[in-house]
Formats: sequence, C-alpha cells, structure tokens
Amino acid sequence: MLQPRPRGKVKWEDGRVITIGQLAGYVGVSIKTIRVYHDKGLLPEPDRDASGYRRYGANDAIDLIKVRTLAEAGVPLARIRDLRSATDEEFQQALREIDDEITARIRGLRATQGRLRQLAAGHPAPLPTEVGTHLEHLARWGFSPRWVDLQRDLWILVFATHSNGAITLLHDQAETLADPVLRQLFLDYDHAHDLDVDDPRIDDLASRIAEATRERYGSAEPPELDAASEIPALIQGTVNASSPAWQRLDTLIRAQLDA
Repeated sequence: MLQPRPRGKVKWEDGRVITIGQLAGYVGVSIKTIRVYHDKGLLPEPDRDASGYRRYGANDAIDLIKVRTLAEAGVPLARIRDLRSATDEEFQQALREIDDEITARIRGLRATQGRLRQLAAGHPAPLPTEVGTHLEHLARWGFSPRWVDLQRDLWILVFATHSNGAITLLHDQAETLADPVLRQLFLDYDHAHDLDVDDPRIDDLASRIAEATRERYGSAEPPELDAASEIPALIQGTVNASSPAWQRLDTLIRAQLDA
C-alpha cells in the first residue's frame, strides 16, 4: 500500500531540514561566516544528505547564535572554540567576565566620545580648572590672544603627556607671573613676536630674561618634565616656529644661561 507523501521539506531523523543559505539568513550572518566557523572548529559541520547538501537543524541555529553573539562581543574566535568544551559553570563564569570587559569598553568609549565632543567644540582635551584660571589671568594682565591661545595648546600637550609633573610646572609659572617684574618680562617676550630678528631689543630682552632666571633659580634647575621626555623641545620648537624673533630670543637666552 502506498504511503501518503508529506508536503514540504522532508525532515530527517536528526531534525536537520534547512540549507546553509537558509541558516545564514535566519541567524543574520553570511554563508562565508558559517564556513569560517566550521573551519575554525566553532560550529560542527553536519554531514551531507543524499543530494550532496549539508542540512542544519534547530540545535545548529542555536549554536550559531551563541557563536555570533560572542564574536560580536569581541571575543576572540580561539576563546569561543575553547568555550565549546567548557562546563556550564565555566561557561557562565566566562560570560560574566566578558560582560565585565564589555562594560569597561563602554566606559572607555564614552570617555572617547566626550573627548570627541570637546574637540568638536574647539577644546582638544580637558584641562584642570587651575589652567583655565591661569589663562584668564594672562588675558587680564594684557597678554595677546595669540599668546593665550598658544599657552592653552601647550598646556594641553603637557597635561596629556605628563599629567603628574604638569601641575608642578603650572604652579611654578603662576608663581613667576605673580611677580610684576617677572610678568613684565613675559609680556615683553609676547610683544617681541613681530620684531625684526636684528632688532636690538631682542638682545636686551634675552639678557634680562637670562639674568632673572639665574636670580630666581640660582644654581638649581627650573622644574622640568622627565629628562627623557622630548616634550620640552617640542614645546619650545612650537613657540620658536611662531616667530623668527622668538626663535632668536630663545637661542640668545640658552647661550647666556649655558655660559
């Protein structure tokens, strides 16, 4: 007696009824991704049916969803493969650790997002409140906007690269500028920006700054960043590049202090 033929796809005893393309579509990955997971040992590869096609079932889809979720969470494929042999307790512990790692990454991304927004607003990096107060004092004392902007950018660089020693340098500069005589030297430095490089006022200013430096620090060295840092040279190079007069002034001051 002939048996009625079932409609639709035939269901094999192992429950595998869908093709690799269908599995990829259902789970939301590419066929290539599934084949990579097969090659890496992350997803068991079913045998082929009589027609030569590989058929997948519900368990395959569940396994693929697990692998995809872990991979999207940034878990290395080698670690995912190792988790296949983990006990349920080990697997749950691994998930908790991965969750903690994601939380840390989210925190880092939020910090990065904050820096991006500051950059978009024209503030490349956050600065301590003391720096803002210091810059306000510069403007009030008559320093040019050019000088204030340059100082802000340089303090951003210092605090970004040497956060521990930067505050000491800031306090030293603030203390120096609190002295009206020393502050006038800095103002003269600022205003020398547009002088001709052969202007005799540059020589006079260099002598006065060198003398004031020796009086303030004596035989001791002014506070600096760590000896191996290239940041001080980078900062001074940035200042010198702003003005030929400033460059010559720096050369003269160094020569007199080294004499």
